[in-house]
Order: sequence, then structure tokens, then C-alpha cells
Amino acid sequence: MTAALTHTVEAYNTALASENKIHDDAIAQRFGFTGGLVPGVEVFAYATHVPLAHFGRVWLDGGRLDMRFVKPVYDGRTAIVTGTPGGAMLRLAVTSDGIACATGEAALVPAVAITAADRREPPPQANRPPADEASLAEGTLLSTRPLLVTAEIAESYLADVRETLPLYRREEIIHPGLLLRRCNAALVENAVLPPWIHVGSRAHFLSIGRIGEMIEARARVTANYERKGHHFVDLDVVVLADGRRPLAHVTHTAIYRLRG
Repeated sequence: MTAALTHTVEAYNTALASENKIHDDAIAQRFGFTGGLVPGVEVFAYATHVPLAHFGRVWLDGGRLDMRFVKPVYDGRTAIVTGTPGGAMLRLAVTSDGIACATGEAALVPAVAITAADRREPPPQANRPPADEASLAEGTLLSTRPLLVTAEIAESYLADVRETLPLYRREEIIHPGLLLRRCNAALVENAVLPPWIHVGSRAHFLSIGRIGEMIEARARVTANYERKGHHFVDLDVVVLADGRRPLAHVTHTAIYRLRG
């Protein structure tokens, strides 16, 4: 039996100054959490370390990672990512303080042709509508402004997610966690949200992004629904480099309005 792989990270809340106050200790405690939540996209980034180490570089432009976040990871706590091989699949778990925080699967998958949704210019920040059943109605297009990934941005992100694999710096590769941040931006740049939580993503990596490229997300709302008092939104997102080359195809799910 192939031994499990592990990756240990001192979790870091990158979103203390975020508009999303679920990352603020005082607000998060009002919703019953111990403190401000480490963003799900960063927990996703921690998890990418293990399949990349297992499958190798090819996973960055022909791999899949499906992660579901079930409990928070908190700032300064130790997060442990474990990958257990099983056939062609790598089963993943993220634990912190002995609590199961996330589960997932990674694999190599065949390449597919992807067509991005049409671009819809985000509104000015001051004119964003509130996030609700109308602004996030099924079929709504949500695009982000292009982000130029400079060497400084790329290096800062690697430091934020405690990434130690040398491949990113050696080949000037954009970390896949930065692509997931663009999926969050598809919500944030198009609507004003109350405290909200990213609860899962299924990402298929299609090609490698490089420092110096402009990355953007083009999304379509595929569902808006209520479950146990929480209001969820599902996005179908394509992340592009320089407006034309698909980097990732992501199904992205968030609770945009928390119960209570």
C-alpha cells in the first residue's frame, strides 16, 4: 500500500481587512465561530500542495481538485493536509486541532474544450447591488476585472499560503489558489455581500498561468437556493489568461447569506 502524504501549514487569515466580515473575529463570533475564518480559497491552496507533490507538474495543466469545507480553519492554528492514494484517485483531508475541516479528491483527468461565458463588465464598486435572489439569479453573468499577476503578487501569495514547493518560483508559475481567488472576486466585484462563506469548489486545471499574465474570471450563476436557512449560490466559472486562454474551469459554491 502506498503511504499517505502529509503537508503541515501554520494557517494564516489573509482576509483580516476584507469586506467579508466573516474573517473578523468579533463578527464571526456572533455567528458561533471561535474567531475569524481563514478563507476557504486559502485552505484549498494548502490542499494543492499534496496532489502536486504526488502527481507532479502535469497536474497543474491536467488535474482536478474537488474540495468541500465543513469546519473552519483558524488563524495561527496548525492545518494538516493528508493525501491517501487509492487507484488513480488521491483522497484528501484537512484537519486542524484534531477536527476534520475539509475533504476532497484529486486526480489527473483528460483535457476538455471549454468555452467561457460572455464578459459582462462589473459595476463600479459604489453601484454594486445587494447580493440576493435577483442580483444572483440563475443565468446571471458575473465577470471580474483583469488582474495583472506581478512577481510581487505571486511571491506574496506563496508566502501567505506557506507554499514550499520550489516549482512555482523556479518556473514563474501562478499558484492555483490565486485562480480560486478570482472565483471569489466574481461575487465580490458584482454584489455587496453580508458575511459569507465559501463552502466548496471543484476545479479542473486546464493550463499553467505565468507571472506577467492578466487573469480574470467569467462566471454564470447556475443555482440560487435555500437550505436549512442558509442561502447558497453556485457559479460555473472559467478563469482566463489574457482574456483568451482557459486556465481553470471551476464549480464554485458559497453561502452568500448566512442563517440568522
